[in-house]
Amino acid sequence: MPNHTAVRVLSMPTFAQPRPQRLLLAIGLGLALALAPALKGEARGAPESFADLAEQISPSVVNITTTSVVAASTDGTPMVPPGSPFEDFFKDFMGPNGQGGNEPQRSEALGSGFVISADGYIVTNNHVIDGADDIEIEFFGGQKLKAKLVGTDLKTDIAVLKVESPKPLPFVAFGDSGTMRVGDWVLAMGNPLGQGFSVSSGIISARGRELNGAYDDFLQTDAAINKGNSGGPLFNMDGQVIGVNTAILSPSGGSIGIGFSMSSNVVSHVVEQLKQYGETRRGWLGVRIQDVTPDVAEAMNLADAAGALITDVPDGPAKEGGLQAGDVILSFNNSPIKDVKSLTRTVADSPIGEEVPVLINRAGAEQTLQIKLGRRETDEAATPVPAADKKAPAEAPSAEVMGLTLVPVDDKVIKDLGLDATATGLAVTHVQASSEAADKGVAPGDVIVEAGQQKVLKLSDLQDRVTEAKDAGRKSILLLIRRSGDPRFVALSVQ
Repeated sequence: MPNHTAVRVLSMPTFAQPRPQRLLLAIGLGLALALAPALKGEARGAPESFADLAEQISPSVVNITTTSVVAASTDGTPMVPPGSPFEDFFKDFMGPNGQGGNEPQRSEALGSGFVISADGYIVTNNHVIDGADDIEIEFFGGQKLKAKLVGTDLKTDIAVLKVESPKPLPFVAFGDSGTMRVGDWVLAMGNPLGQGFSVSSGIISARGRELNGAYDDFLQTDAAINKGNSGGPLFNMDGQVIGVNTAILSPSGGSIGIGFSMSSNVVSHVVEQLKQYGETRRGWLGVRIQDVTPDVAEAMNLADAAGALITDVPDGPAKEGGLQAGDVILSFNNSPIKDVKSLTRTVADSPIGEEVPVLINRAGAEQTLQIKLGRRETDEAATPVPAADKKAPAEAPSAEVMGLTLVPVDDKVIKDLGLDATATGLAVTHVQASSEAADKGVAPGDVIVEAGQQKVLKLSDLQDRVTEAKDAGRKSILLLIRRSGDPRFVALSVQ
């Protein structure tokens, strides 16, 4: 059987039908999805009961119903397979032509959320309210209020809503997701399958999961959650929100016990910006970076395989502050940098327009630079592409080095390999299948522009750098390689 495992979000689209019909349809079509994000704050034994905690936090959790007008289908595609027991139901619902008379239809979607302030601010997922014409909030006690959208962040799938209530609302606070450990107990709440408030328990299964975003920091859980729980809170045992339930990993749409909750340390910062500005304002450094792997650390003579290695510095804050390609960022704004992920998040959370200290390793020596950050949302798109250096004179012969067949880049090579007209360096024309270079993803058409953090324009340049590395007792050499203009460092053995 083919494997169609996919990450699925948890909001629950429905049809404008009475709730009993919607439930029958959902169950009959097998749409019940289970997500499970779970976390916890401190090591404790399994509680005898979650009842006291559930009673304490339930009033802060809300059901969210959104309505929108969608265009009618015009392609005649049936919504259920022929012969399905729901075929007659859809015919009755959609009209004699199966298209509802080709008129726009009103649809609903269900999700969850939670109140974070007495004056009515509510957090949920962006995909729960995306495209909604009307947003209604149902509280634990049955009260219903209309909500307005304050702001959204597509990168973290977070949205902030606001309701006006005649009296203060019960609310919950964010906890520190960074203190959560694998195995900690958590409690999830929400609106599964549109059936109203529901509580489930579980543990944190894993931390630091990434799905598809630069700012992803998901907690994985096995807590039983169903479709319709999107945007709902994940609580620690102190009743603090340490995650927002967002997605599941599933081959069929059903639960297999792998759910994801965006960590509160990411969400809380986004929420504050959305409340204050109605949008995010992330710091922007303006560099291309990659992780420092053990082989890269050895090639650069670094004590530890940690930090973020700069591969390119276009015009922007980093260049103005003196950062260079080949620098390794060890600390940013006094926060240690472990890898690319930690640098991306630290920069995003740092103050815009203010100078922050950046500790780097450059050519084996540490130094601190002061960098004034720009704003990613406005400055990143305006970054010009740096001009390439002039090419070296054509060099006729090719050479085989470290499993690579290389030729100097000239006009003919640019044409033959389809390279950018500004390309310089040594072009890869062949990679031995059994070589280390092949294992590390080097491919024909790549261009080596630096070796040992020095530019290479001729074959002799690379050969000299390899000799220098061997004479210095190094096991590998660091190559800066560009593919379609995008740079990355690769460490290859010289022994």
